[in-house]
Parts: sequence; structure tokens; C-alpha cells
Amino acid sequence: MFKRHFDGFFKISNLAHIVMLQFAQDEIHKPESGGVLLGRHIVNTKNIVVDRVTTPMPADRQARFRFFRSRNAHQQVIDQVWQESKETCTYLGEWHTHPESVPTPSLVDQFDWRRKLMFDRFSEHLFFVIVGTYELRVWEGRFRCSSLFPLEITN
Repeated sequence: MFKRHFDGFFKISNLAHIVMLQFAQDEIHKPESGGVLLGRHIVNTKNIVVDRVTTPMPADRQARFRFFRSRNAHQQVIDQVWQESKETCTYLGEWHTHPESVPTPSLVDQFDWRRKLMFDRFSEHLFFVIVGTYELRVWEGRFRCSSLFPLEITN
């Protein structure tokens, strides 16, 4: 669980966490991977829960130090989950891997995240997860604001 910059908590379910860890770049042949975060805003709180994630799809492009997520394939999953959940499970942000123990966002990551914060359509906040070989880290951003805030791990 992580303490949010703007109050509340950000939690990744065990299932979503396990799925992302399966793609950790802990071996030299593993390419960068990623997908989207899907989950819930907990009513009457500032808490967010990631229930599931998408994983690399055939239209995505993967290399050791690069991941390009195809928009349409992942959007179909977002739309399907939204309908199946009766509009309670929504797009919360993105995740990807890095071949480093404690991941930090590259300049490309930061540019891409800021572009999403400025131009994409979503609720109030987006979250960005990077899965390293030893640690998973999370950043939070607000709609129409280019600042990114690292979240602190809490017990």
C-alpha cells in the first residue's frame, strides 16, 4: 500500500501485483512490458484500489528498453471491464517494467506521463507504476497539471 500525495491510500491488489511481477525484467532476455491499471475509487474516501491490470498484447511493441502500448487493444479491455463492473472499475493509469532494481522514470516516461495528464480524458488523478527487478514504485499526477509525485510505501 502507498500513501497518496493528495491524501488517502493507493493499493494494488495481490492479483494485480502478482501479474505485474511476472513481467519483471529479472533476466537479460525479458523485454520491457506494460499495460493499464484498472480499479476503483473507494466511496467517501480518497482511497484507490487497483483490482487488475492489462498485460502486453500482440499489437504492443516490446524491446529490452522500450514498451509501446497499442491504444485500441487495451481500450477494448477498459471498455469491457467498465461495462461488466456496472461502471465501478475504471482506468486508473499505466504500468510498465524497467530492468533496474529500484526503478526511476526515464525522460521519455516523464514526457509521456505529463502528456497524458494534460491531454487524456480521465477523472482527477492518474497513477504510473514502474516494476523494477527488486522494487515497485508509483507516481501520481493530477488532471491538467504537469507535476508528478512519488508515492511513499506504507505498512
